[in-house]
Amino acid sequence: MNNLNCFKDFVKYSSLNVLGMMGLSCYILADTFFVSKGLGTNGLTALNLAIPIYSFIHGTGLMIGIGGGTKYSILKSQNDKKAANHTFTNSVILAFGFSIVFFMIGILFSDNIVKLLGADETVCQMSKTYLQVILLFAPMFIINNVLLCFVRNDGSPQISMTAMLGGSFSNIVLDYIFIFPFKMGIFGAVLATGLAPVISILILCPFFIKKKNCFHLKKCKLSNKLTITIFSNGLPSLISEVSSGIVIIVFNIIILRLQGNIGVAAYSVIANLSLVVMAIYTGVAQGIQPIVSSNYGAGNRANVQAILRYALTAVLVISGIVYLCVFFGAAQIANIFNSEENTLLQSIAVTGLRYYFTACLFAGFNIIMSVYFTSTENALPAHIISILRGFVVIIPMAFLLSAIGGMLGVWCVFPASELLVSILGITLYILHKNKVAYKLLY
Repeated sequence: MNNLNCFKDFVKYSSLNVLGMMGLSCYILADTFFVSKGLGTNGLTALNLAIPIYSFIHGTGLMIGIGGGTKYSILKSQNDKKAANHTFTNSVILAFGFSIVFFMIGILFSDNIVKLLGADETVCQMSKTYLQVILLFAPMFIINNVLLCFVRNDGSPQISMTAMLGGSFSNIVLDYIFIFPFKMGIFGAVLATGLAPVISILILCPFFIKKKNCFHLKKCKLSNKLTITIFSNGLPSLISEVSSGIVIIVFNIIILRLQGNIGVAAYSVIANLSLVVMAIYTGVAQGIQPIVSSNYGAGNRANVQAILRYALTAVLVISGIVYLCVFFGAAQIANIFNSEENTLLQSIAVTGLRYYFTACLFAGFNIIMSVYFTSTENALPAHIISILRGFVVIIPMAFLLSAIGGMLGVWCVFPASELLVSILGITLYILHKNKVAYKLLY
């Protein structure tokens, strides 16, 4: 494959996946918009307190889907169909196992979790409703993510994108119908979100009914070795998603102390918009994963490096556009979600948007490098990047900078953390590249 073909594949896979991931991220952004219009500040607060659990569910699906899909793509490029099918079968078994766990947590522990997340009596019931329904729909979210990843790695990114967009658009339509004409409140918002992956799976069904897929369920035992490989390949994706949930929890705790429920409502606007921007970078990263893995499996190292260059260039361009839009449009963005025209909420959100999104370039770089290392079966650097940006750096930084600078310090936490991790990411890449060059020479 020459550079022109590499570029065409990069544009095809990444553009389709970016569209799909943006649509997928609109699950929550649509909830944020319609909840802000229908339920006001308390609704936004309740949503932001409960939403981290969605990150855990979504991250679990991505871990199994990307972990299994990466291994499947490598085995498929090596024409090992039996092992490829076993990988898919093991991934489905793992997906069902985790689905049961989340479902039972939703039935038994929703009330306890909401109280643990810091909900007071004004938003407790709304938060519990949102949380419980999300957990009960966890099997649909997880299975949908696994199927989307395997379809993408099977050479059909356009079908994967169609399913993601179909689910997302249905969520937006149902959000409006359930919250306003049907007046179902927070339950309507979360029901619309829960039905989105169901519709996405239904859109994927013809792909399987017409037998266009090369992967199939085969009778086999759950392999410990294969399970470890799937988890290892997919762990960075899980950490990236889970970390966003944990960061939201930590920020909520800090902001509740500094600015109360209005501060959390303002942060809800920033956090949910951030999910969309991060989804764009994740879309580019997941878009390059199948082609990087297949070229790596076939031994085409030059193509792997070319695809990485295209991805990093795309991140640079996207980051510039996003930050300019956020910086100059901060007031308008905040106003969209400020239905009660709360001046304090507006002021906090505008300042937060302009500082928080300076992290764009560094976050995009870290996401791309993590997936690059995963796609080339170099799990350790991917794990280091994901763990550092997810837990080790950002949480201590949140407490430190908020203590020093109050709310301004809170908004600087994300950019400072991503910058430090990106410096390490560059170092890990240089070490990895020198190691590969040494092996080729000697």
